[in-house]
Amino acid sequence: MQEFRKLHGSEMSRLSAEQYAATARHPIVLMLHNVRSMWNVGSMFRTADASGIEKIILSGYTATPPRKEIEKTALGAQETVVWEYHADPVTALSALKKEGIKIFGLEITEGSQPYTAVNSTLFPLCLVVGNEVEGLDTEVLALCDGVLEIPQFGTKHSLNVAVAAGIALFEMVRVFRNGM
Repeated sequence: MQEFRKLHGSEMSRLSAEQYAATARHPIVLMLHNVRSMWNVGSMFRTADASGIEKIILSGYTATPPRKEIEKTALGAQETVVWEYHADPVTALSALKKEGIKIFGLEITEGSQPYTAVNSTLFPLCLVVGNEVEGLDTEVLALCDGVLEIPQFGTKHSLNVAVAAGIALFEMVRVFRNGM
């Protein structure tokens, strides 16, 4: 039987903040609209860093760094991930669409597709996640080129927004990297 030795941080060949800033990013933007939990915001910063996406857009009443609650779960990723704030998600998403970026909501709707339906022709893209209770606003869904859904096999009808964003982002990164 193979033995597995846990690696220490110094053995993981992680990039420094300066090295990370100079690397190419995956052509994915993550928008957080009206996310109420700062711990969820921080968690999504950490996932954005780990997945190497272009940036995060915070909108609506989503909190922005610096906040101790965000920092607690971001573990410094709020310093390495490019982010911007736009009060109005419609303005921000419209600007992205003009740049040729496709918009995908992560929500349970009529006509939604499994998150695994993403293919390499859809990049660059923006994944939009919403409020932990209400999900995405109708005005945001109206701007989406598609809506992705993570299948649920238990009694609950949703996942924590930060968990769902992580699942979808890493699938998108996998698809993009396989299509390179």
